[in-house]
Amino acid sequence: MDRETKENYQVVIQAKDMAGQMGGLSGTTTVSITLSDENDSPPRFANHTFRLSTLESAEVGAAIGRIKANDADLGRNAEMQYSIVDRDGQDMFTIITDQNTQEGLIRVKRPLDYERKRTYSFKVEVTNTYLDPRFIYSPNPPFKDDAMVRIAVDDVDESPVFSRNPYIIEVHEDTAAGSLVGVVSAKDPDADNNPVKYSIDRHTDLERLFNIDSVNGTITTLKALDREMSKWHNISVVATEISNPRQTTRVPVFIRVLDVNDNAPEFAMYYETFVCENVKSGQLIQTISAVDTDEPLVGHKFVFSISSSNPNFTIVDNEDNTARILTRRGGFSRREMNTYLLPVVISDNDYPIQSSTSTLTVNVCACDSRGNMQSCNTEALLSAGLSTGALVAILLCVIILLMIVVLFAALRRQQRKKEPLIISKEDVRDNVVSYNDEGGGEEDTQAFDIGTLRNPEVMEANKLRRDIIPEMLFPFRRTSPIKDNADVRDFIHGRLHENDSDPTAPPYDSLATYAYEGSGSLAESLSSLESGATEGDQEYDYLSNWGPPFKKLADMYIEKDIERET
Repeated sequence: MDRETKENYQVVIQAKDMAGQMGGLSGTTTVSITLSDENDSPPRFANHTFRLSTLESAEVGAAIGRIKANDADLGRNAEMQYSIVDRDGQDMFTIITDQNTQEGLIRVKRPLDYERKRTYSFKVEVTNTYLDPRFIYSPNPPFKDDAMVRIAVDDVDESPVFSRNPYIIEVHEDTAAGSLVGVVSAKDPDADNNPVKYSIDRHTDLERLFNIDSVNGTITTLKALDREMSKWHNISVVATEISNPRQTTRVPVFIRVLDVNDNAPEFAMYYETFVCENVKSGQLIQTISAVDTDEPLVGHKFVFSISSSNPNFTIVDNEDNTARILTRRGGFSRREMNTYLLPVVISDNDYPIQSSTSTLTVNVCACDSRGNMQSCNTEALLSAGLSTGALVAILLCVIILLMIVVLFAALRRQQRKKEPLIISKEDVRDNVVSYNDEGGGEEDTQAFDIGTLRNPEVMEANKLRRDIIPEMLFPFRRTSPIKDNADVRDFIHGRLHENDSDPTAPPYDSLATYAYEGSGSLAESLSSLESGATEGDQEYDYLSNWGPPFKKLADMYIEKDIERET
């Protein structure tokens, strides 16, 4: 039986009694029979030639097409695997089986190039994954199948391609502007071979140190290069198709700046040393070293020297890029010379030889018997007068005193600007009452009682101090009245004594207003506020005896009396 031809069968079975004789009874039943699959059918291609196409820009691993073989078996017996037989196809493509559809999926193995090869032909073979040994060697046709696959590569407008990626170029420093650095080259990989132009991405050359010829790709310098500033310059060169500006390619160019011996060696640090007054000849006072920003191929080798005519110091080269400064004599004196400036010449051994002169400062100091420094020239000069600490302390004291004086003056000025406790409008001594109406003339004297100016008892009665907050710490003491015709000086002295002995007075300076005009004047009050009632009874002849200042006043009032009498 062949399951691939017919899979299901139904058989009707009849049973009879009486050994099947006539008159016996019988019964029937139906039996369903299903054939199980055997892997006896090989896979077969419906078409033995497959044609596919792909763009040359297809990436590695991209699927470019599918092929399909058929197998009449089911399930596991129908699983297949595909393989590329030809060498040409194995190098450029690969094929795998889609487990869901049992199709052969062809993928790109290496980049394609239309200009190099436009078509590929190779054989693909298919077999079952699980084979049954009973059917492999059957007289039927072979238990596998194959087909021919032809793939056409289509052309794509590609970007320019550089001959190298990346470029590494070397150039010496201090090369003059416009000097050649190197050349880059790119071409269009398409069959048309369109011309390209070159440019530098200025985001990678912000200082605009380089330039490139847009036609031949020659890179030149725009400025002199300095290796001590930057040893490497990384720029990007862009190649663009002239016919299609959208097709661009960029390549990194690493420019290494080679060293040139253009810097002289110098001291590794600032040196300032001292020599003792009691030093002996040949005494070591300082070891110096040098540095050079250049990088010679054989390493640094410095030579130190000073003038041979220097009577005070000499130098000994240690042959390891360091040198020792020694004294040539003894008996230095700060009074004669407290500081020596020693010029040291440092040279290198590269070509061209570079040298520089650095200055070593040597101070003359007082030392003990062991050579330990005690004091140098600056402190010695200050010791005759005051030390540095004392001068600083004195200066700080002067500054503090000046600040105190300024603060005191500012406080005094602020106190002077304060408003008095009794303003002028409240001071009865200078009180001027203004009436904004015509009134009744001199007869209207009820607006202000001028008698309060002459009666201190009225003012002092039940009147508290105006410059402090009243506190009833002590019983209120009534001020003794002033006798009539008391002298102003006696009055003030009395009030001063009362304020000084008052225990309720504040402990600070305050303003005390006495509001007393005095008494005992022969002319009494000159105010006209109350003159309406007594003007007729006054005699003004005595004004003539007061002298020239009162002559005008006497003429006015005496003449007025004569008119009244007339």
